[in-house]
Amino acid sequence: MSMKVIQVPMDARLLRAVTRSAKARRSTRSALIREVCERYLERLKEEELDQKYVEGYLRKPEGTSIGKAAERLAARVWPRENWG
Repeated sequence: MSMKVIQVPMDARLLRAVTRSAKARRSTRSALIREVCERYLERLKEEELDQKYVEGYLRKPEGTSIGKAAERLAARVWPRENWG
């Protein structure tokens, strides 16, 4: 993977916090910033998928038959479960 060097202005307080965190992890600031950016982008993707899921159900909600079928199935399965 080809790496590009960028400059990111940040205030001194944030820079100190990033430096401390990187040192605590025995890492570099660059590696920490890359990891945080990757996690943030993954979270954005998950939020987008969640929103699409909600929008899909708003456009075409499930009927009550799904819930009733799940209720009947749970009633048959749960009494046999060993909870102890």
